[in-house]
Amino acid sequence: MACHDKQPDDLIFFVNGKKVIERQADPEELLLYYLRKELRLSGTKYGCGVGGCGACTVMLSTYDPVAKKIRHHPANSCLLPICSLHGAAVTTVEGVGSIKKRINPIQERLAKCHGSQCGFCTPGMVMSIYALVRNHVKPSMEQIISALDGNLCRCTGYRPIIDSYASFAKEQTCCQLRGTGQCCLDQEELGCSSSAGVRIRSGLCNPAEFLPVDPTQEFIFPPELMRMAQEQQKKTLTFCSKRTTWISPSSLKELLELKAKYPKAPLVVGNTSLGLNKNDHDAYHPIILHPLRIPEMQVVSITDDGIVIGAACCLAQLRDILMETIPKLPNEKTKIYQALLQQLRTLAGEQIRSMASLGGHIVSRGSAWDLNPILSAGKSVLSLASNGGKRQIFLNDQFLAGHKHADIEPKEVIVSVLIPYSTKDEFISAFRQADRQKNAFSVVNAGLRVLFSPGTDTIVDLSILYGGIGSTTLSARKSCEKLIGRQWDDQMLSEACKLVLEEISLPPSASGGKVEYRRTLLVSFLFRFYLEVLHGLHQMYPFRYAELSQDKMSALGMLQSGVPQGVQVYQDVDRGQSPQDPVGRPIMHQSGIKHTTGEAVYIDDIRPVDGELSLAVVTSIKAHAKIKSIDISEALQVPGVINVVTAKDVPGKNGNDEEEAFAKDKVICVGQIICAVVAETLTQAKCGAKKVKIVYEDLQPVLAIKDAIKHNSYITEERKLEKGDIEKGFKSADKIIEGELHMGGQEHFYLETNSVVVIPRMEDKEMDVYVSTQHATEVQKLVASALNLQSNKVMCHTKRVGGAFGGKITKPSFFAVIAAVAANKTGRPVRFALERDMDMLITGGRHPFFGKYKVGFMKNGRIMAADFQCYINGGCTKDESELVIEYIVLKVDNAYNIPNLRVRGHACKTNLPSNTAFRGFGFPQAGLFVETCIVAVATKTGLPHEKVREINMYKGVNRTAFEEEFDAENLWKCWKECLVKSDYHSRNAKVEEFNKKNYWKKKGIAIIPMKFSVGFNATYFHQAGALVHIYLDGSVLVTHGGIELGQGIHTKMLQIASHELKIPLSYIHFCETSSTTVPNGKYTAGSVGTEINARAVQDACQILWKRLDPIRRKNPKGKWEDWISEAHKKSISLSATGYFKGYETNMNWETKKGHAFPYFLYGAACSEVEIDCLTGAHKNIRTDIVMDASFSINPAIDIGQIEGAFIQGVGLYTLEEIYFSPEGEQLTLSPDTYKIPAVCDIPEQFHVYLLPNSCNSIAIYSSKGVGEAGFFLGSSVFFAIRDAVAAVRKERGLPLDFTLNSPLTVERIRMACDDIFTKMIPKDKPGTYKPWAIDIS
Repeated sequence: MACHDKQPDDLIFFVNGKKVIERQADPEELLLYYLRKELRLSGTKYGCGVGGCGACTVMLSTYDPVAKKIRHHPANSCLLPICSLHGAAVTTVEGVGSIKKRINPIQERLAKCHGSQCGFCTPGMVMSIYALVRNHVKPSMEQIISALDGNLCRCTGYRPIIDSYASFAKEQTCCQLRGTGQCCLDQEELGCSSSAGVRIRSGLCNPAEFLPVDPTQEFIFPPELMRMAQEQQKKTLTFCSKRTTWISPSSLKELLELKAKYPKAPLVVGNTSLGLNKNDHDAYHPIILHPLRIPEMQVVSITDDGIVIGAACCLAQLRDILMETIPKLPNEKTKIYQALLQQLRTLAGEQIRSMASLGGHIVSRGSAWDLNPILSAGKSVLSLASNGGKRQIFLNDQFLAGHKHADIEPKEVIVSVLIPYSTKDEFISAFRQADRQKNAFSVVNAGLRVLFSPGTDTIVDLSILYGGIGSTTLSARKSCEKLIGRQWDDQMLSEACKLVLEEISLPPSASGGKVEYRRTLLVSFLFRFYLEVLHGLHQMYPFRYAELSQDKMSALGMLQSGVPQGVQVYQDVDRGQSPQDPVGRPIMHQSGIKHTTGEAVYIDDIRPVDGELSLAVVTSIKAHAKIKSIDISEALQVPGVINVVTAKDVPGKNGNDEEEAFAKDKVICVGQIICAVVAETLTQAKCGAKKVKIVYEDLQPVLAIKDAIKHNSYITEERKLEKGDIEKGFKSADKIIEGELHMGGQEHFYLETNSVVVIPRMEDKEMDVYVSTQHATEVQKLVASALNLQSNKVMCHTKRVGGAFGGKITKPSFFAVIAAVAANKTGRPVRFALERDMDMLITGGRHPFFGKYKVGFMKNGRIMAADFQCYINGGCTKDESELVIEYIVLKVDNAYNIPNLRVRGHACKTNLPSNTAFRGFGFPQAGLFVETCIVAVATKTGLPHEKVREINMYKGVNRTAFEEEFDAENLWKCWKECLVKSDYHSRNAKVEEFNKKNYWKKKGIAIIPMKFSVGFNATYFHQAGALVHIYLDGSVLVTHGGIELGQGIHTKMLQIASHELKIPLSYIHFCETSSTTVPNGKYTAGSVGTEINARAVQDACQILWKRLDPIRRKNPKGKWEDWISEAHKKSISLSATGYFKGYETNMNWETKKGHAFPYFLYGAACSEVEIDCLTGAHKNIRTDIVMDASFSINPAIDIGQIEGAFIQGVGLYTLEEIYFSPEGEQLTLSPDTYKIPAVCDIPEQFHVYLLPNSCNSIAIYSSKGVGEAGFFLGSSVFFAIRDAVAAVRKERGLPLDFTLNSPLTVERIRMACDDIFTKMIPKDKPGTYKPWAIDIS
């Protein structure tokens, strides 16, 4: 409805100290889009649109006229309606500091500590800590970690981010190197066994250079807003659009009148629940009520009965109140408060906790909402009000189930919540288990309470509630009633488990899957509660109730991660190196400061150009079907829609020989693009896309690898390698084992989604294409082909990419084609920026893997023969699948010399989105597979795993199965160094000791070697070009064919130019990667993008340096500027093209021989973990990595790449899981459902050592490409978990020859720890039901 009866109010708020007046405020407009489009503040990024990644974080400041306090808190701008901001001050990253004005210490330290790589997540990181520091000038480390709970980073591995912000903490957070007593920031020399004769350095930044914190330099809260808050306390605010009215009443009386008039109107405080449905244009509310200014709903009071919290209080406020109140009350009164606080510490991220209200959390009744079970178990009371009066109801199971007699009436609102005190004979506990420890919806949560007859263990009252099982929180009410009067003993527990499993049922097809795991958690939580109560009874009555045994004590408590600390050790430059020469030094990322200030421009940050249109695509809802018809008539009627683009509109070629840009006659996966709608705004384009009607004729899909094998559906022919005589090898073996490994795929989850802006020029059909890609040449080629143009008419530009990891090699070309065809048809510029769900739906990821092995070995663990069959799920088109399966076959030996080996590889063709390149390019799958075989051999022989690894590792000069020669000396150096640095043998003994004493928690440790090959198996992939200009003032412009993805390629290019031209870095600039300056660049990937482009830059600089020879000889003491001026006068060209032909590589699949890779690098990692056998949770205690990086051009960048890749690998092997429905639709399309590692997932101790005294004669300056190598070392966490699970199974007498598939999630860990609880749950026979998701590996 519109404001018929009154003029809408002006919306007034401040942004970065400037007043904003919006006279026609739209209640449906969200702050993120308002900032970016209306205010042109592009530092705040779109990352997911659901408040799950933190890229859009801003700080909100509000004034409370009653308390006369200013409050600061972080918020997800992608969820915040602008109408909720009246009277607020918004601070974005631009307001914190900028290069043009003043850089804030928060920004400066993050940049100088190398806490940004691609930089897309960085503004959100800055804002989260900025909001914290505005509230707490000297925060604790716990507060700093908590502040980052809601921020995701895909590049850095988080360690440098935490390090940079630790400098603000009130605690001393020095990370002590083991056994030296020195801090890694002291820059002292440290020795190691391989460091003879060289200087070793630790730490990557110098805190002495940090700017001091000066709170007086921050924005003051605008006095005008204080006056407004006072004056408008009693004024109702109304904002209207054509279809929605936003009303913010000033009194409870008025709110109740409005609720009586509009009973269906939702109450919105933080919009964290309602806002998640904003993508559905049809789901809207004519009236929205905003009760934030109503005093009764903000109340906080301590009463005789408990704590009363206003329904509009946010969850962060509730947490702070509980933290303040608990120490002031007797312990017996605070049991429910402690349980709530436990849940609040892990619930969502700080941004959501600061926005979401307690009342909203309660009334929305989400199944995974963590507080409702414990509030209900604790007998909380809701104070309700309507214009008919007030009443109170219990927040009980019947309320949560929505029973009419126990529910809120449509005209009522929750005013406040009474959370009562607990009593002496009452015990209350809360439990949750999620896919990730923090900022993840619970798989299952629980609230349990028992009340005993005073001084006894006789049950008087019992409450057991679970979330994550049904559509809302469920109560085991009948079970509890049957247990009243029972004693709290083992017999009661046994009966309780049986009753609960009968009452709380979960169907086998339940949404979310993990059915048997969720059933197991029901009784696992109940068991833990049982023990907690027994422990509590002993503490209360130590002479009446026995203390728990040590075994049972180990079941108490959840795993808690400590404050992460890091160590970085690397070889320093020679003493004689010029201080001006930056090569070999930890130079800050060239764009580091711009990342932190939000001034780094990404594709969707480019300002709109005149006449620009937005594009939305229509994608297939079928995995395999014929397209019978496409009806666009309704779409064209949508206001603002300009046109619909289909395959018929492509003037030239619709894609390439392997894949169509627009599906024409048939669709071959869910998510395939069929057509595109272009409109004046993105909202209109999306609305138009929903109106396109497509009629399909179903065809039979092939989805899983097993189905592809059955139907002989392959993308390429088999790839095969053989070495030695496999039959003889098996005959000579003492034992032979066979097994399988299944491994899921992985989403790239780059923070910047795929984006392209196409701008047609006025003449010659030229087009500028601004695109987020790793392969500009392919974009140029495909766009030119689609438009039937020569490539010289298509100009591709890429300044930087907000993360890629292989995911922006092939697909961006097709997105560019779609936008270019639309621009060609309409004659107007077109912007196509994918939203997160569409990006994840359309693009593929890492290939799911299935491997079968047969291994023959001797009693001493030496492998004599191995026969490997490897399959990958390639998806519906070829993409990079042929290369990936080739690399799996070539790299599957990892560090092991297997004398008789046969490897066969198959790329399966299925009706899923095409899987593509991903960091490591097949090696993460191949490496895990061969290490699984090593573990199987070690298990069978009973030998220590590290001994079996050592006896099979390559030694000295060797040849691979494809006859490429290499020297394994550095492999052994890394291995031995890692054993020493990690103190492996001593810690392994301590792990065994811990496991003997703890039945329900176990530790595991594993050390993994690595032989990693960089680059490609064809020479032309390694070619590179560069263009270097010297201007008359002496400044230098460097351009090359590589693309900045966050790996610091431009930074290293500037270092190289500085070194070669012998000038300071400040003289040198890089503008952008463009097809107009350096043509025909190969894709930036394979760990060699930096070094091959470096060779081209070096070549250009050396040409220029040689040209300047006569000038320098004539004036050897002259300044650089004098030389350049004189050269120009002498007509010497000051521009040079550099070129690198590429490394000589080849692979002949007919002869099965070749020099497939330029060189190898080596590494080793040792990781230690602890698992919770009852829930499957694990924590990463410590990781030590030793990497053979040879001479590092920039140790900060290289160590950052190693750490980031390692954490990404931890994600693949332990966390990230993609689900597909039986119809082939991906079900994990946002950070809500797909979990990448967060701050809580990094090791508590994270040590990285670059092997000193190493050289590489092939690459520039004896460097090595380390961009991918650290990824596989994440498998050390996988095998450490497996080690812990093996300890569980050994203790319980279970078979030890078990296989754990990847990812090793909480579900897989828990179900492998087989016990009485996994045995008692009901099991479902496969084939008797339709599963929610299928296994495609």
